[in-house]
Amino acid sequence: MGTDSGKKRKADESTSTGPALPQEGKAHVVQVDAIDVVKIILQFCKENNLKRSFEVIRDECQTSLNTVDSIDTFLSDINTGKWDAVLSQVAHLQIPQMKYVDLYEQIILEMSDLKEFVLATQLLKSSVMMLLRKEDETRYLSIENAIQEARQGRPQPRSNKDKRAKLARSLSQEVSVIPPSRLMTIVGQALKWQRMQGVLPAGAEIDLLRGVAVGKMEEEERCPTTLSNTIRFGKDCHIECAKFSPDGLVLATGSVDGFVEIWDTSTFKLKTDLSYQASDQFMLHSCAVLCVDFGRDGELICSGDQDGKIKVWRYRSGKCIRELKNAHSMGVTTVAFSRDGGQVLSGSFDAVIRIHGLKSGRILKEFRGHTSYVNHAIYFNHGQQILSGSSDGTVHIWELKTTECVKKIRPPQRHAGDEASVLSIHLYPKNNDYFIVCNRSSTVYLMTQEGQVVKSFHLEKEQNFIQACVSTQGEYVYGLGADRKLYCFQTDDTRLEEVFEVSEVESIGLVHHPFKNLVATYGTDGMLKAWVP
Repeated sequence: MGTDSGKKRKADESTSTGPALPQEGKAHVVQVDAIDVVKIILQFCKENNLKRSFEVIRDECQTSLNTVDSIDTFLSDINTGKWDAVLSQVAHLQIPQMKYVDLYEQIILEMSDLKEFVLATQLLKSSVMMLLRKEDETRYLSIENAIQEARQGRPQPRSNKDKRAKLARSLSQEVSVIPPSRLMTIVGQALKWQRMQGVLPAGAEIDLLRGVAVGKMEEEERCPTTLSNTIRFGKDCHIECAKFSPDGLVLATGSVDGFVEIWDTSTFKLKTDLSYQASDQFMLHSCAVLCVDFGRDGELICSGDQDGKIKVWRYRSGKCIRELKNAHSMGVTTVAFSRDGGQVLSGSFDAVIRIHGLKSGRILKEFRGHTSYVNHAIYFNHGQQILSGSSDGTVHIWELKTTECVKKIRPPQRHAGDEASVLSIHLYPKNNDYFIVCNRSSTVYLMTQEGQVVKSFHLEKEQNFIQACVSTQGEYVYGLGADRKLYCFQTDDTRLEEVFEVSEVESIGLVHHPFKNLVATYGTDGMLKAWVP
């Protein structure tokens, strides 16, 4: 099945310096009090009988839930004088001190009228009333005198009904009723809204902590040989780069006419639930986009172009949040986000590797040593080092902190004196110390950081590879040949399992899905093809 990209190409170059986006009004910011969040968590603990957690959170945050199970029952207890129930409910509430005094005064006076003098006296000596004695001794003595007069058989006439009603109205302002399972309800509503906005796909499993859909790893890796979907781009247009999002739900492509587009990987159609794409407005460069990458959380996209410019986008809105106009003096061939998403690693035709800060927009570090184009650069060794491959025929390992090249590796050459360009390098999932090297030769290498060849994936015929990738679990290495064929090697025994033609014209590149047995290839014919087993 195939789909046209359906985009409106801008003829006027002056309009192609950035994305044409809908005018955004001022967003209405909903302010949420941190104390309210704590209260909802307290309710969750209470409902799930997490008593210790409830007490620790309550005491550490110095806040109270200030809720009752039923406001009607609470008011009824006050109006009918069920003071044991009332005291039990207010024991863990935070209410103004004088309202506590009003409550205790009413109870003491009623207990006196009922000749419950022991209880009345105990309440008079409570901490609440002792505080009253310090602040308003006259009122305290008046209550004490009322108890004495009742003891002597001279109780003062009073209307408990009106006083109870007034007290109920006063206390009702200090308590609330939280609907059951409020925390889960809020989370459910948030997820529903995100699905309605297209932020989360319907039916997908959600990682609640990160707020992203979770891709499901296929149990067994198999070699894809069947054409599943095709994307056909516009006339005289082809893509130069492609990258799946970390969750595998979308595919980003960068094309020779400067467009960065997002595709739904379930259909391989343009993702039109993104409002800007639905209205034919796209993330845009003024020249060919040569490389693209997603941040680890899948929210940001970085793209580099032929003029040496880098742009960082929020792909869900299409908004460019950072533009690095002079990232390089020549075309940007490779970009990669740092692990924390705060920096971008880039390489260029100018033979330089750089790290850029997204907040400052400045060049933070620079790595010099290659003598020709840098074709690929990635983070290595848990982000402590950088691997780079160049047209000078070498792979360099750089220390991130010092920018020093600690190892220069030259993969085996077909003939002595050759300098076969290193076109791509890839981490090896089965061993973090190894990496895959694809140079312009008939062999793809699995190498160590000491420069030793562990395995070779070799073609018997004199045919060059132009790109390579490795499957998610490392069971397969895929080499894209200059003969427009895809070669599928098993990594365990380096056996060539499958080979098939992927294009009728010149091939450009390939990319592997992060979870599925799916490889996408693209070429100068303006088509991207998705292959599955």
